[in-house]
Amino acid sequence: MAYSKDLENRLNRLLMQRGEAVQEELTVKYMFGGLAYMYRGKMSVGIVGESLMARVPATHMTEALLREGARPMDFTGRTMKEFVFVDPEGFREDTDMNQWIDWGLEHARSKSASAKPLSER
Repeated sequence: MAYSKDLENRLNRLLMQRGEAVQEELTVKYMFGGLAYMYRGKMSVGIVGESLMARVPATHMTEALLREGARPMDFTGRTMKEFVFVDPEGFREDTDMNQWIDWGLEHARSKSASAKPLSER
């Protein structure tokens, strides 16, 4: 599945504006037939086709799903916990796109903070 290069460029631009601290801990992987942006090794946001994919902390899921263009991610036919697909009308403005990025980074931070090193498991 092809993904939107325009969306990729826009997402990259907005992520670059967050400074080196974010950039240094960000990697990109090909997943779900698109791109997944991994922050501290955890998926945060991504692109599938023309849609944005975002991880959203559980405490913000109700609010996220009420936003224009948002729907639960059901890539496999089953709803995926704390994943949201957002159609283009839901990230038309940079302020909207930044909210999805904020939630994605917050989700990744919360998961990486709670992850224990292998030596402590």
